[in-house]
Amino acid sequence: MKKLNVNKEACIGCGACIAIDPEHFDFGDDNYSEVISDENIDSDSAHNAISSCPTNAISYVDCEKENDDCGCSECEEKGCCHNHDEIYDNDELDEAI
Repeated sequence: MKKLNVNKEACIGCGACIAIDPEHFDFGDDNYSEVISDENIDSDSAHNAISSCPTNAISYVDCEKENDDCGCSECEEKGCCHNHDEIYDNDELDEAI
């Protein structure tokens, strides 16, 4: 399943994505952008928000689980579906990181 993802390490909290696409982005408690919806992610506004990000912190990622984070420690820190190089079950992934 394709999802939107904000890399929290790259986001500077400028709010450009929120101004362009408030359907999909808003400020989180940490004052950085976060994805608030994965509905209609192929919209022009989502594409424009991605291309307008000054740090390229927003991307589409493939997520194996449709309804939840995969549960690994990196998803807890960076948001679900950061780019895993390999497919692991949760225990193997936590050991590999």
